Amino acid sequence: METEEVAAAEQVVTPFEVSAPDGAIDYDKLVDRFGCQRIDAAIVDRIARLTLCPPHRFLRRGIFFAHRDLNKILDLYEAGEKFYLYTGRGPSSESLHLGHLIPFMLTKYLQDAFMVPLVIQLTDDEKFLWKNLTIAECKRLARENAKDIIACGFDVERTFIFTDINYVGGAFFENVLQVANHVTLNNLRGIFGTILEDRIGKVIFPAIQAAPSFPSSFPHLFPGNDQLRCLIPCAIDQFCIIGVVSTCQDTARDPYFRMTRDVAPKIGFQKPSLIESRFFPALQGESTKMSASDPNSAIYVTDSSEQIKAKVNKYAFSSGQASVELHRKLGGNLDVDVPIKYLNFFLEDDDELDHIKKEYSEGRMLTGEVKQRLIAVLSELVARHQRARAQVTEEMVDAFMAVRPRPNMFG
Repeated sequence: METEEVAAAEQVVTPFEVSAPDGAIDYDKLVDRFGCQRIDAAIVDRIARLTLCPPHRFLRRGIFFAHRDLNKILDLYEAGEKFYLYTGRGPSSESLHLGHLIPFMLTKYLQDAFMVPLVIQLTDDEKFLWKNLTIAECKRLARENAKDIIACGFDVERTFIFTDINYVGGAFFENVLQVANHVTLNNLRGIFGTILEDRIGKVIFPAIQAAPSFPSSFPHLFPGNDQLRCLIPCAIDQFCIIGVVSTCQDTARDPYFRMTRDVAPKIGFQKPSLIESRFFPALQGESTKMSASDPNSAIYVTDSSEQIKAKVNKYAFSSGQASVELHRKLGGNLDVDVPIKYLNFFLEDDDELDHIKKEYSEGRMLTGEVKQRLIAVLSELVARHQRARAQVTEEMVDAFMAVRPRPNMFG
């Protein structure tokens, strides 16, 4: 299995724990530790050349900064072959926060730019196994989360959203069994930290997570195309470190896909490729985690403009100095400043972003001014999402979840 070495007293990035010696994540160390490759300017330029689309700001700014076998996907696409996208969401809460939107925003860009199909897995079964929720509540949350995902603007003719409880069976379950037959309990313990006290449902779930990486899991979409390659956008904060896995199964994804990449050739499939983003920090900074138990740790897509303003002003960690005079002299630290980081994710204009960074780091722009601009950007983003979400009907959810061919999904 693909594994990583974890050194003591170094930074830790998991779904429930983030720490770094100096308060800033060292992404070069993460790339080395997890065995990824950097997304460099040549790859970004190549995507733009192949798609004839301007690079998404997440690519321009190195927010999606690492990959596994992305070049193989681009080689095939350049040769005239297609691929499909796979991403997902664990529906454990009523509302998504902005960090949840990051993979979906890039996935939407990739779907439009490459004109390829997308499968979105809603792991309601996982939430039943790991959370204190009933099956009925998990199914309800899955449909509610699907509405937020649909509001991101995905094309219904290229997108299939499914919940595990409703869809797992038939060809999909055949692939689950194939994966399960090639992963031992020792493998699971090494990758996920499985212990004897874990419920047996948790043992089979990694195979369910792996199955969407293989096109034959979707015979209504890809009949007779078992070697179609898969690209998975995900976030670096979804990595899970060996030794703390038993506390972070909830949203950790990279261990599943390392396992999947190891098993794929053994059962006759292509390894899935991954494209991975930087950590999206909590309002309090990179050494904390966004948590549903602390609504002030994140901006939610249900927040009002007044709530966004209050959260940013009160909780967004600033690197501004203790006094105006000192700030004018020393400026802010862009490496740890949360308002700057959020603008890096969501402010579209590169020139304006560069100007803000320069003015702030050199002390000519104050913390309050940066936060004011961030409040405007986030309020517009969330209001736009809320308007789109309000237009999503139950019938639209049914259309995205319908098990039917999508004849125009590749063009």
